[in-house]
This record gives sequence, C-alpha cells and structure tokens, in this order.
Amino acid sequence: MKRALYTGSFDPMTNGHLDIIKRASRMFDELVVGVIVNPNKSPLFTREERVRQIEDIVGELGLSNVTVDSFQGLLADYVNAGGFDAVVRGLRATSDFEYEIQMAQMNACLFNPGTESVFLMTSPRYSFISSSMIKEVVSLGGSADGLVPVSILEEIKNKFHR
Repeated sequence: MKRALYTGSFDPMTNGHLDIIKRASRMFDELVVGVIVNPNKSPLFTREERVRQIEDIVGELGLSNVTVDSFQGLLADYVNAGGFDAVVRGLRATSDFEYEIQMAQMNACLFNPGTESVFLMTSPRYSFISSSMIKEVVSLGGSADGLVPVSILEEIKNKFHR
C-alpha cells in the first residue's frame, strides 16, 4: 500500500490545491493532506479552520482515501514518523520548480530511505492562483469566483467583510 503526503499552509485552499489532491488521490492508496503550521506566519484561518475546510471539501467529493492532518516543525520528521512512501508537491511555474528541487534534494538526505518526492504540475487553468493572491483580491473587494471552493470563498469574504 502506497501512502503519500501533500503538504501546504492551505490558507486558504484553492482550486489549484484541490486539483492536486484529486489527482494524487488517484495515484496513491492513501493520501494525507498535511496542513503546515508555521509559527512565524499570521494566517487568515486557524489550523482548525483550515483542517475543517479541507475535510469538508474532501468529504463532499467522496475522496475516501484522503485524510487531513496538521503538523508543525520539520517536514522530514513528520514524514519519517508517519511512514510515508512519497511527498507530493504541486508546481505552478518554473520558479516553483527551482525552489522545490532544492527542498527535495535536502529532504532526500533527511527522509527515510525509499521516500520519494513526487511533483505534479497544476492544471493550466489554476497555474496563476496562489493563496496570498486570493486573500489580496478578496480583501480589496475583487472576485475570486471559480478560484477557490465556494464554501471557502464565503469564509474568506466573511473574514474580510465583517
């Protein structure tokens, strides 16, 4: 049984993230979506809100082999303790690849033997989307329709327009 981890801050989860989750869930027997908690950042949504949002969307889609967890600290520690076979990373542009290849090479030294980094190109229709861009657009009153799941978009709007 192949077990994979797809990590990110998911603040908020976008349709680009969801695209990767759907595709990775077809490639692996089990996919864990790992919400990273970075104490040096001030996220729009709490850890609990982000986990719930992703669980709700995954549940609505019936992705029974996908679970959601959260962690803080070194990715390699979480990967090794969890016994993952692969870590999935989404790529939007060549600039993502440059960063991700460095991380993958460092992680290759830190991961348990046999753990692989797997890169999936985001669908072209989502390649320009980033969580920070979504937050900026919505905070300024712009439309992010079709760029994030509808339920999450409503929560973003509520955060900015109370």
